[in-house]
Amino acid sequence: MKNKRGAIYLLLAIFFEVFATTNMKLSEGFSIIEYNLAVVIGVLCSIYFFALSLEELPLTIAYAIWVGLGTVLITIIGIVLFKEVVGGLRTLGLVMVIIGVISLNYYFKDTKEKQKMKEKSA
Repeated sequence: MKNKRGAIYLLLAIFFEVFATTNMKLSEGFSIIEYNLAVVIGVLCSIYFFALSLEELPLTIAYAIWVGLGTVLITIIGIVLFKEVVGGLRTLGLVMVIIGVISLNYYFKDTKEKQKMKEKSA
C-alpha cells in the first residue's frame, strides 16, 4: 500500500513537471504572464509531489522514473503539439529511456522481494 501511494505521488510530480515545461514553451520566453504563472505552479506542485513520493520510494528509482517518463512525455508533446521533427536517433534514444525506466522498475521490485525473503529467513 505504501509504494502505491508513492507511485501516485510520483505520477503527479511527473504530470506537473510536464505541465510546467509545456507552459514554459508556450510562454514565448516568459513574455506571456498566464503561462508564466502556470510554469511556477507546475514546478512547485511537481517538487511537492516528488518530495512526497520520496517518503515511499528510493531516491534513485524515483528520480530516474521522474526524469525518464517526463522526457518521453515532453518529446511526445513536442512532436504532436509543436510539430517537432522525429528522427531515427531521437526515436532510438526514447526507446532506450523507456527500456531504462522499465528495467529500473523491475530491479526495484526484485530487490524488494529479495529483501523480504532475507527478513523471513533471519
